[in-house]
Amino acid sequence: MDLTLMLLELVCVAALVAGVALWSGPAAMVLGGALGVLAVERAQALRRGVKR
Repeated sequence: MDLTLMLLELVCVAALVAGVALWSGPAAMVLGGALGVLAVERAQALRRGVKR
């Protein structure tokens, strides 16, 4: 994946979590945890060479 695209995705996700945190702190923690799990799963799939 292109580094620029990955950085853009990171900024968008951080903005989303920050926006949710302004509304509800616990909801932002749950959302951040779920997105973290998805990011790890995605990185592991890319490392193993899983086809999409």
